[in-house]
Amino acid sequence: MSLASALSTTKNTLSNSATQTAVLSTNVQNVSNSDYNRRTATITTNAYSGATTVAIDRTQDSALLKQTLMSTSDDAGQQALLSGLNSLFATMGGDDYALAPSTALSDLRDALQAYAATPGDLTLASAAVSSATDVATSLNTATTQVQNLRADADQQIATSVDTLNKLLSQFKDANDAVMAATAAGTDANDALDTRESLLKQISGIVGVSTTTSSGNSVSIYTSDGITLFETSPRKISYDPLTSYSAATVGSPVYIDGVELSAGKNSDSTAQGSLQGLLQLRDEIYPTYQDQLDEIARGLVSMFSETDASSNSVPGLFTTKDGSVPDYDTPEIVTGLAGLIQVNSAAVADPYKLRDGSISGQSVNDENASGFSTLLNDYVASFEAARDFDPAAKIGESASILDFSTDSVGWAEEYRSGATNASETTAAMLSRSTEAYSNATGVNLDEELILLLDVEQSYKAASKLLSTIDEMLGALMEAAN
Repeated sequence: MSLASALSTTKNTLSNSATQTAVLSTNVQNVSNSDYNRRTATITTNAYSGATTVAIDRTQDSALLKQTLMSTSDDAGQQALLSGLNSLFATMGGDDYALAPSTALSDLRDALQAYAATPGDLTLASAAVSSATDVATSLNTATTQVQNLRADADQQIATSVDTLNKLLSQFKDANDAVMAATAAGTDANDALDTRESLLKQISGIVGVSTTTSSGNSVSIYTSDGITLFETSPRKISYDPLTSYSAATVGSPVYIDGVELSAGKNSDSTAQGSLQGLLQLRDEIYPTYQDQLDEIARGLVSMFSETDASSNSVPGLFTTKDGSVPDYDTPEIVTGLAGLIQVNSAAVADPYKLRDGSISGQSVNDENASGFSTLLNDYVASFEAARDFDPAAKIGESASILDFSTDSVGWAEEYRSGATNASETTAAMLSRSTEAYSNATGVNLDEELILLLDVEQSYKAASKLLSTIDEMLGALMEAAN
């Protein structure tokens, strides 16, 4: 080997060492950055220049990335659903369901039993009416809280839509940067990291699939095949509402003009948080509201009385706005749970409950203080089967106590299923993320070992350079 070729090889080795050191140092600096993919300096060897760094490659694994994106979407949808169900659970008063209508109904039955045993006792009469007020208040409060939960979900949907539009706009910038670097033959790795990071964030809001076209451009589609991004971002539109009532229908989310569907089931089909939030707002919360309304309808019917014309009219329970719903037909009266209240006549004179004279027509013809027939009938009606609207999703026939308990059971069964499913999706996301990180992320131990190898290569090149310098010095000295 001539001195010239030896010097050229040494210079290349030193240059390679510098490049490798820079790449490895950057890797080490990003060891905790989950959005950074490991870089590798690719070196080739030829007979003329020896080893030469030709590219800085970014580690990629398309299959694992696809699995990570899918797991991110699944878990985001499931966690959004579980969070909403936990909020619904809180409105019931926690583990003892102290605020649930079923608890207030049970207390009302007990108060009526005590009153029926001593129907002439004004204190017990007042306690029974007070318990009835608690039932109405429980239904009113539950309705308000459920509609507040719907409004909260609505605002979260609006925030998610805004975030998604921003992420897609940023994705366009990153995608353009990748395409420009690819066309120019320059380093596109940082832009690729940014684009992938944005894709992960997008997948948490809505499920995605991707395709890569010429020029290294990526197009994004939802799990249902709706176009999210293809050269440019597609419009995601949504009209948020400021408040909700039981009759309010939430606005749909449109992606590129196509309505986004809501998730279904406790093991939710939701891909991304948006579908999970839509499922809460449009299915779960409204269904629970339907159950509250059916409980209210059942109460109005149970305590109805007969007026002078032998018509059935509301008795102990009536409505705040004076409306008289069809409480005997097993059909949901939307929003009734928010309107139900105790008749003011019963509050003013609790004995009217005993006599059945809240509507003005007394059943206690002799005005006997020991009259308990009607009170006993009321107590028995708590256990008597009655028809309910199957649209409330907890059966067509049950006693009002069983129906109210089944309502709590329905919500808890849904929450239990969602909890189990969330543990599965969280575990899958953890494994997918770990596998992807192991394949494309930075392992500090490996990087330090490679740095030691580069150091040894640098030392060898430095020693060779020193030797060449000595030989050149000797040659120059001999020439003189």
